[in-house]
Amino acid sequence: MSEPSIRPNASYRPDIDGLRAVAVLAVLVFHLRASALPGGFLGVDVFFVISGYVVTGSLLGQRGLGFWRLIGEFYAKRFARILPALCAVLLASALGATLLVPQSWLSELSDKTGLYAYLGLSNWVMQSNADTYFAPRAEFNPYTHTWSLGVEEQFYLLAPLLIYAFMRWG
Repeated sequence: MSEPSIRPNASYRPDIDGLRAVAVLAVLVFHLRASALPGGFLGVDVFFVISGYVVTGSLLGQRGLGFWRLIGEFYAKRFARILPALCAVLLASALGATLLVPQSWLSELSDKTGLYAYLGLSNWVMQSNADTYFAPRAEFNPYTHTWSLGVEEQFYLLAPLLIYAFMRWG
């Protein structure tokens, strides 16, 4: 008898994809014209909730796996999905900033934010800065958009541990 493994959920939920699309569109509209949808930035929060729901359901569906296999397969899947796109976006952002944004417009925080984004920690760098996300100077940080991925990656670090503990002792 073979061991169970983490595989894509066989029961596809188009309603979940629809909610994701609405959340992403809200954020896009907000960034293109904030006056058209002043609360559009809340799409990020909606996306977080949806991701938490999907990841939690996926992990709870893997009750038969041992701890190390659950953790290993979970993180391998996340790295394979996130890391290539993250590296491409960070490299494109660095190139775009180098070619299009005068160095005098960038704060000293820009490079630090980009480096920490590779580790999923750009939100920690930005929260310690006096320039908030909505500050005019923050618009010139080519890595500001990575804060939400940092939050998601930090959730991915904790979620499997907490859910495994819940499955085991809850």
